[in-house]
Amino acid sequence: MFTEHDARTVLNQLATAVIQLDTALHVLEANSAAESLTATSVSKLRGLPLSRLFTHSDKFVASVRAAASSMRSFTERDLLLSRPNLETLRVDCTVSPCLTTAGGTPTLVLEVASTERQQRIQAEENKLLQNQISTALMRGLAHEVKNPLGGIRGAAQLLERELSDPQHHEYTQIIIGEADRLRKLVDRMLGPRGQLTPSSFNIHEVLEHVRHVVAIEASPEVTIHRDYDPSLPDVVADRDLLVQAFLNLVRNAVQAVKPRRGNVTIRSRAQRKFTIGSTLHRLVLRLEIIDDGPGVASDIADSIFFPMVSGRAEGSGLGLPIAQSLINRHGGLIDFSSVPGDTVFTVWLPIRNTP
Repeated sequence: MFTEHDARTVLNQLATAVIQLDTALHVLEANSAAESLTATSVSKLRGLPLSRLFTHSDKFVASVRAAASSMRSFTERDLLLSRPNLETLRVDCTVSPCLTTAGGTPTLVLEVASTERQQRIQAEENKLLQNQISTALMRGLAHEVKNPLGGIRGAAQLLERELSDPQHHEYTQIIIGEADRLRKLVDRMLGPRGQLTPSSFNIHEVLEHVRHVVAIEASPEVTIHRDYDPSLPDVVADRDLLVQAFLNLVRNAVQAVKPRRGNVTIRSRAQRKFTIGSTLHRLVLRLEIIDDGPGVASDIADSIFFPMVSGRAEGSGLGLPIAQSLINRHGGLIDFSSVPGDTVFTVWLPIRNTP
């Protein structure tokens, strides 16, 4: 038998905010998604008038009041709702009349679905697709370049043996040295391959290892700070691949603040009910690498995760694409926001995703 407790459990699993109102437009009940939407617990929501829940939304409140009077349904698309002390949210709203089983008292059910969430999901899916395409192109290019490099290096070695003048060896050594450099670059483009080797470990152990390695390499003018959430559970992932991904991200941040004095912060938090691509996860890690450098140039912001794109003249443009690929293999995603003095690369990583 389907009980009231079962119904509440189902409502709390929904990603859509559901709020029950009386005919005076006061909150009677709300699900977990509504708590997240309003940043208010359901116990504090009960009894609140709708006008206090969504401030500066008089037209919408008037439409709901009219629906309560006539007990008719209506839907508004792409609506901007203002929330106290929170940013304005773009949503789709549906209001429906409802008769409760207790005495047939009429109530209203308000469903609020953030369209920004759908837009973010679409943007993330596009990023995942872009990464898959760029990774495939990068690997194809690397394979095409790798074989000729071996031939060029071998020919230069044979030529060196035939040259009688030792001074000419300088030129063959340049050819050999450049071929070796390009081969290393190609190996980086190919990146780690094969099956993942998952294990359970504390993510902060990995972050501390990365911080220690980068701190040794960095100049004294750069300070690396830690802001960890000690309550985070262990992750199930390939430790070595995560080390490589975070090394790339933290090194990029350190390079961004050089040569002046600067700060890099590594922050860890938990995030509940978060969608990566088209998959809704109960709990993910949100790991942020923050720097106070000049920021990502606007002309490369849309292509920052593409191979060979770099904001530094000496950069190879491979660190971010490789990091994105490694995190993608774990079901995660990297995104960023950047303004001068505040650049944040955020990694979302499922905690219990078995690779």
